[in-house]
Parts: sequence; structure tokens; C-alpha cells
Amino acid sequence: MRAMSVHNTGHRSPVTRHALAAAMCAALLAASTCAALAAQQAAFPDKPIRLIIGSAPGSGPDIISRVMAERLYKSWGQRIVVDSRPGAAGVISAELALRANPDGYTWMMLTSQLLVATSVFPDVKFNLGKDFASVSLIGTVPFVLMVNPEAVPAKSVAELIEFAKKQPGKLRYGSAGTGASEHLCGVMFTNLTGTSMLHVPYKGIPQAIADTLAKEVQLTYAVMPAALPMITAGRLRALGVTSPQRSPSLPDVPTIGETVRGYDMFGWYSIVAPTGTPAAILDKVSAEVIRAVKEPEFAKQLRSLGTDAVGSTRAELDAFRRSQTKKITELVKTSGVDFK
Repeated sequence: MRAMSVHNTGHRSPVTRHALAAAMCAALLAASTCAALAAQQAAFPDKPIRLIIGSAPGSGPDIISRVMAERLYKSWGQRIVVDSRPGAAGVISAELALRANPDGYTWMMLTSQLLVATSVFPDVKFNLGKDFASVSLIGTVPFVLMVNPEAVPAKSVAELIEFAKKQPGKLRYGSAGTGASEHLCGVMFTNLTGTSMLHVPYKGIPQAIADTLAKEVQLTYAVMPAALPMITAGRLRALGVTSPQRSPSLPDVPTIGETVRGYDMFGWYSIVAPTGTPAAILDKVSAEVIRAVKEPEFAKQLRSLGTDAVGSTRAELDAFRRSQTKKITELVKTSGVDFK
């Protein structure tokens, strides 16, 4: 007779009773855990949320993050604390986010800058594709090539190329750091135009802009939200935008691609969370971000910052991240630049 069978007396064996009791306990525990998780997710958010960004205060990601935080506070009544951790083109912020509990209360702004950095520095200790779950793509934004008008007489991209070729290696351009998107903008420009310029990395784009104003560097590439105040004030001259189309924020400024065939580079802002964050919470956050971005007033506010509103689903952001990773990886490989 098998151990788990019923004896002739009609009583179940002790082994069977114990197994049934254990199974019942496990089922009750699982049900209790599921109920607790469901209650936790339904109440989300019931405390402040931290949004980690890899850029300095005053940068494009910082400005967009604070606009988004204000909008979500109105909806949820919970503060979104923007935690700025600049350095290493966003790598520091990613490492910090990954140390957080994946309970939905820590988000990270994933930008084109960090994607570029992970393509440039393959020895980073995380994998963007595996370690961060998509929430939503907020919007896309061009970079702007700006010069100090007192240091560079050029009033167009063509004139800048001519000016640079007359003094190879003499012009200096600033970026948010080695391997940052702005750095890659400069690499693409010099490669396609046959010019030679010296790259000067900073810990954030506000410092690069400040040194452009001070003529420590003659030009810089800056994301639109950070660039607009300097351009509208007439302190720096915009020569071109890096995106394929002109920006509604600077309609009179041509694209670099109108002069330099094949030039195409743009930035973007998205929200992600550490992998392991409950799917129900990710869906809830994604839906709220989409709702915010699609509101006409909020989209108008983004446009005033030079950002084209998107508001994607999680699946759409997944696909976008894959396509951008492929594009940037190929660009870095063909650049021939040692970014170390």
C-alpha cells in the first residue's frame, strides 16, 4: 500500500493530514500576501516618492522633472521629491536607483544622456534593459548648438565650419561630461564636417553654459530647456538644432542637418523604475504620466520648454528604448573616438 493512501480503518494517515494542513497554511498565506499586496497597490501612493535624476539643478531633466512633479502632486496629493545626482553622465543616479527598494516609491528619469553613457562605457555595473522597467516616455527634445557671439563671429553652421577649419583644434566646446549626449553631438559634428575641436567635459550642462558665457569655452551643445533662457536673452547665439526637424520653440533656427548632411541627434525624457517594482504600480504610474502629458495645458508647458510631449505606454517605451539603444550603439562604434 502506498504511504499516501487511505487505510482500511477509514482514517487518513498522519502524513496525509500533515500534508493537507501544510497545503492549507500555504494557501492561506498566499491569499493573505496577495490581499496585502493588492491593498498596498490600491493605496499607492500613500507617501512621498523619490525621482532620481542624473543631471544638475537647472538642467533640462531637472526642469522637466519638477514640472512633472508639480502636476502629479495635484493629482495624487503626494510629493514627488526630485533628487539630483549629477556625474558620470547619469551613471551615478542609476547605481543609486538600483539600491532602492523596488516598491514603487523610487523612480528614475532615464534620458538619452544615460543611454549614451552606457553605450560609451560598457563596463558599467548595470544593464539598462534588464535592471529598469519602463513607465512612460514624457517627451523628446533637440539639443542646440550655441556659441558665444563675442568669441565666435559665425552666424550660421556653415560659417562655424569655415571658422573652425581655419584654426584646427583651437575651438573648445563644453558638454555635460565625457560620454554625455552633448559630447556625442560634438563628436558627430566634427566627424561629419572634418573639423577639429577640443572637448571640455563638465559635471552638468549649467556649468558648461556658464563657462561658454565666460568664454572659457567658445561653444556648447545644450538641451533645449537649458538653452532657451540664454538664447532669448541674447547672451548666446543659437546656430542650429540637432533634431531632424526645426523646433517650434526656435522656428527661425535651422537644423544642423540642413547644412551637414546626415546630422541627426535628439534627446528624450522618460520615467523608469527598478525591475521588481509591482506591475500594478507601474501601470498606475504610467497611466497618470500619460494623462498628465496629454493634457493640453501641460503639453503647452512642455512646449514652452522646447519639449515635444509624447506620453507613451510601457510597451511603447520598451520599443523606443530598444531602437534608441541600437542607434546610439552603432553611432559610438563608428565614431572612432576613445571616450575613456
